[in-house]
Amino acid sequence: MSGYKRMRRQHQKQLIALENKLKAEMDEHRLKLQKEVETHANNSSIELEKLAKKQVAVIEKEAKTAAADEKKFQQQILAQQKRDLTNFLESQKKQYKICKEKIKEEMNEDHSTPKKEKQERISKHKENLQHTQAEEEAHLLSQQRLYYDKNCRFFKRKTMIRRHELEQQNIREELNKKRTQKEMEHAMLIRHDESTRELEYRQLHLLQKLRMDLIRLQHQTELENQLEYNKRRERELHRKHVMELRQQPKNLKAMEMQIKKQFQDTCKVQTKQYKALKNHQLEVTPKSEHKTILKSLKDEQTRKLAILAEQYEQSINEMMASQALRLDEAQEAECQALRLQLQQEMELLNAYQSKIKMQTEAQHERELQKLEQRVSLRRAHLEQKVWKTGAIEEKSLRQSAERKEKSLRQSA
Repeated sequence: MSGYKRMRRQHQKQLIALENKLKAEMDEHRLKLQKEVETHANNSSIELEKLAKKQVAVIEKEAKTAAADEKKFQQQILAQQKRDLTNFLESQKKQYKICKEKIKEEMNEDHSTPKKEKQERISKHKENLQHTQAEEEAHLLSQQRLYYDKNCRFFKRKTMIRRHELEQQNIREELNKKRTQKEMEHAMLIRHDESTRELEYRQLHLLQKLRMDLIRLQHQTELENQLEYNKRRERELHRKHVMELRQQPKNLKAMEMQIKKQFQDTCKVQTKQYKALKNHQLEVTPKSEHKTILKSLKDEQTRKLAILAEQYEQSINEMMASQALRLDEAQEAECQALRLQLQQEMELLNAYQSKIKMQTEAQHERELQKLEQRVSLRRAHLEQKVWKTGAIEEKSLRQSAERKEKSLRQSA
């Protein structure tokens, strides 16, 4: 029994050791997966930062190029307008001189008009001509201003459109990058979940296999112990019967001596009775008949002793036969009772082992169902979490893109 208890304690230690080993393996597995997730998150953040820096550099370069192009474009327009204005002023000067000379010639041809009036008329024509030229110059400057503003706005609009397209391209690139990263993260999490599920199923199989192996070993040991116990009980009963058989001759000898003593006592009584009868007969009969009487009494005594001897032998034989029969019946009854008891104990052991096995199998089934439910819920939660996170981030990016597009349109 001490060996059996020691085996049970050893089995318990093996189960605890395996559970601790599997727990350490699962902790190491989860730590490895967590590190991989953190590494992916860090790499994604670094890639997004690089992309953001690259986009900022491209936008800054585009802004500098656009500013330089705008300045060059403005300078080209201003230079052209300056040339046009110079040509226009020179043309006005020439026209002014021609008109002035023409008026002087007309005034010189008219001799009837007084000189003072001629000067006044010439001065008035000059003022009108200067006023007209000033208006034409103002009109030209106004037209140039309008042309400059219109072309600057047009150029700025083209620049803003290019910037808007670049911003949209950057947003799409960022959105695609994040979507790719999320898809990679989703695939990684699915892979993690599958590897975790495989490890959980493998660990559960190992634990249940060890438990069943230990139970089979325990049941085998119990059966061997029970069989050994049965053999020991049968050997003990057999030794007891052998001792009884060995002891039986001594008992029979004692009983035979007792019967023999009774026989001897009876013989002595009969001898005494014979002597008394002989003396009485000799006393009452004539001496001539003594010989006949003695012979007759002697024969009678011999006959009775023979009868007693025959009864003695018969009693001995009956006693021995009776004792042997009672011993055989008692031993057979004990054997039958022992076999029945051992059979009942074996049936109880088998029933107990069957119950333990059924309970263990039911426990294993519950553990498997619980694991399947936990794995299914975890997978559904993971799918929902990934989908919800992706939808929220995509919506946020779209809103950001819409806000940027709206601000760009307003500025354009």
